[in-house]
Amino acid sequence: MNLTEIKKILEENLNKEPSDGKRRNIVFWYDSDGEFTEEINELELENAKILHLTDRNSFYIKHILEKEDTTSNYLIYSPNPKPLPRENWLLDIEKYSTQFSTDKATVMMRNLGVEDETLRNVFKKHIKFFNNKERYKKFSSYNIQNYTEEKVEVGVLSSLCKLPIIDFDLVVKTLLIEEIKGEDRYLEEINKFGDIDVFWNIVEKKYGYHLEERNLEQLMLMFLITSLSSNLEARISSTWEKFISSKKSDVIIFIDHFMSHSVDHEMYDAMANNMEKKLNIKEYIKRWDIEDYIKCDNFRAFDEEIISRLITNLVENTGEYENYRKIINRRKTTHWYNKLSNEYETLYYGMEILRLENELQKSIKGFTAYELLENYTKAYYLFDYFYRKFYLAYDNIDNKDSFSELVEVIENIYTNWYLEELSMKWSQIIENELINDIRISGLTKQHDFYSQYVSPYIRNEERVFVIISDAFRYEAAKEFSDILNRDRRGKAELSFMQGVMPSYTKLGMATLLPHKQIEINDKSEVIVDGLNSSGTENRQKILSNYSTDVVAIQYNHIKDMSRAEYKEVFEGKKLIYIYHNAIDAIGDKASTERDVFPAVEKTFEDLNNLIKNLVNNVSATNIYITADHGFIYRRSSLQEYNKIGKADVKAIDEGRRFILSEDKIEEQGLLSIPMKYLLGEESRLNAIIPKGVTRFRVQGAGDNYVHGGGALQEIIIPVIKFKNIRKDEFKSSKVEVKLTNISRKITNRIIYLEFFQTEKVEEKKTPIRLRLYFVDEEDNRISNENIIIADSRSSKPEERTFRERFTLKDQAYDKGKKYYLVMEDEDETAEKVYDKVPFMIDLAIVNDFGF
Repeated sequence: MNLTEIKKILEENLNKEPSDGKRRNIVFWYDSDGEFTEEINELELENAKILHLTDRNSFYIKHILEKEDTTSNYLIYSPNPKPLPRENWLLDIEKYSTQFSTDKATVMMRNLGVEDETLRNVFKKHIKFFNNKERYKKFSSYNIQNYTEEKVEVGVLSSLCKLPIIDFDLVVKTLLIEEIKGEDRYLEEINKFGDIDVFWNIVEKKYGYHLEERNLEQLMLMFLITSLSSNLEARISSTWEKFISSKKSDVIIFIDHFMSHSVDHEMYDAMANNMEKKLNIKEYIKRWDIEDYIKCDNFRAFDEEIISRLITNLVENTGEYENYRKIINRRKTTHWYNKLSNEYETLYYGMEILRLENELQKSIKGFTAYELLENYTKAYYLFDYFYRKFYLAYDNIDNKDSFSELVEVIENIYTNWYLEELSMKWSQIIENELINDIRISGLTKQHDFYSQYVSPYIRNEERVFVIISDAFRYEAAKEFSDILNRDRRGKAELSFMQGVMPSYTKLGMATLLPHKQIEINDKSEVIVDGLNSSGTENRQKILSNYSTDVVAIQYNHIKDMSRAEYKEVFEGKKLIYIYHNAIDAIGDKASTERDVFPAVEKTFEDLNNLIKNLVNNVSATNIYITADHGFIYRRSSLQEYNKIGKADVKAIDEGRRFILSEDKIEEQGLLSIPMKYLLGEESRLNAIIPKGVTRFRVQGAGDNYVHGGGALQEIIIPVIKFKNIRKDEFKSSKVEVKLTNISRKITNRIIYLEFFQTEKVEEKKTPIRLRLYFVDEEDNRISNENIIIADSRSSKPEERTFRERFTLKDQAYDKGKKYYLVMEDEDETAEKVYDKVPFMIDLAIVNDFGF
């Protein structure tokens, strides 16, 4: 309790000039309820002494005042009512003294600046609360303006819940969280030092809680069912109807804020999961159509049922892929999506594989080698891309059992149809068209990489960087090209080359070097212009024959370098080869081949950081990203019929997908390709490779990830040309989203607003994720939140339109004030406000929910 006001009044009385012949001032203070028995011990007066009057020391005090000290000022404090005159030993002294009286309610009101005397009773009621220094300090920290009875009550409740601000919504949420945790310390505090009936009365007034039984579990049910009823299109269960509040708007907003809170959403999830079981939600959902609850996200069961139904539909291959896409996209902005994103991603990419198979009518087209390669780079590569994304998501699902049938379907399509059909068709074309010379007219060859792409820069004395990422296949390069266009200022262009056969590392790396002649000796060493091409040091020697300012270096040697170290390594160099190995390093080991798809993601991260460092640290302008070879990967185990016995030939080098030998073999299931196309007409070497995606039968594990053969995934070599351009038009920017409603006047508590993504997502236009809500002039939120993910690549305007529903709080609105629709960019860390649109709110009926 703050005694400042009391001290001030007492000292004014005790320090004033004595009158009527008095030589000093004596003040009697009878505290009839003993409210200040503790505080009086802390009271210190500047020009007076304090005596404590009890039932037994009246004569002693009389002796002090009339005999021992007749000149000092005194405050006589008694924690009892003033005695009757005939029982009052100090009555004669009181006649020439003054009396002071107050109560704690009065003191508190003075200290807090409360002038409304009608609030005295509410302060008196909470004397026990205010009697504690910490509680009083917390209450006073709220700096309440324009006190009302409800503000005092909410202030008391907020203090008891240890809240940083006075907020009844937070009081309710805090108590619910305690209930969820199985704790009740704040509830006990309210019962001891507050008024639990007041709490429930405000709950009734604010949220329409009307149930006879007042407990927090019933309140949870009312909140969840009321919120559910606002989005459910089906008829709600009759047993739930009693839980629907008449104050829907504030309930909806409360639950919306609880769900979307950055920290407390975990407690919301625990509450919803518990109530979901009590309400038997799963059984009700089975009776409804997806469209009935597509907007509902109060309970995880909605998402689980949607996922289950989509799995069933995909397994049965019922079509309707566009509808599935819309369902998944609509769930992206709902509450449980983040926790089930891997499940939805698995469904999405599984659906894309089925859609593409259906679109192609299960037929791989291409009569010539050129046609088939062109079709692969335009469409068929998507199977490999979707398959990789499918397993990246699937591997992160905790409960995989429900996806087992879908995985079987996807594996069957990808491995037994797509890989087999594509590779066998390609093998047939090789046999018919390319068996004597595998070079396809009209395509850049991998062994022409240096002369085609790099040499022009050296001739013009321009600096050029070449990044070679081992096993970086075409479909991954396509995704990375898009990442570069999104993240880097500049332009990335993707093309491809026809790779060498056999598609193994030593040979692929050698062909990317400048050369006049390539040989393979009896030790299986790949010799370039007389030098062994294995190892970074040897490759630098070969490069040095074509330029004086050369460096060849491994990515791992530079990934942690400082800016100064970058300059030391690359300053003054004109020809730079950087070797990166993440995919092959993981895939080529039997123990880790299962992680080859995460290794692709790691490659994206590594290469993106490398390019950023090259640009920022040494002003790199011309950068090429390519690979030595691609790879084939399947998740399911291979059967014996997927393997073939090794040919009975003398091998110079060999792997699971190739044999290098001077012997030429004519055997069913094998292709024997002369190496003259690369090594020259004098070469007697042949590349013996299995047809299709068959592997040679080799001891040990490690069959799923392979390369070395002639499949398109192995020999189509990507080339990304990245040009760093500092002009603004080569910097990516997010698409714009505009509010399209003309009117800025709100006349209903529920409103629908339309938004338009003004351009489609493409090379330099990236998606944007916006959080939308309404605030008043003091930035207090007055509505629910909505999420817009503007990521459409469609050219059709109607497919870039969003319609969002907003619910306003059930409160009075001043049509003379401004309210704002806030559009917040979730990805920004500093300035999140994307747009702030002013509105006027003029509600005809304050308590009307709008329908």
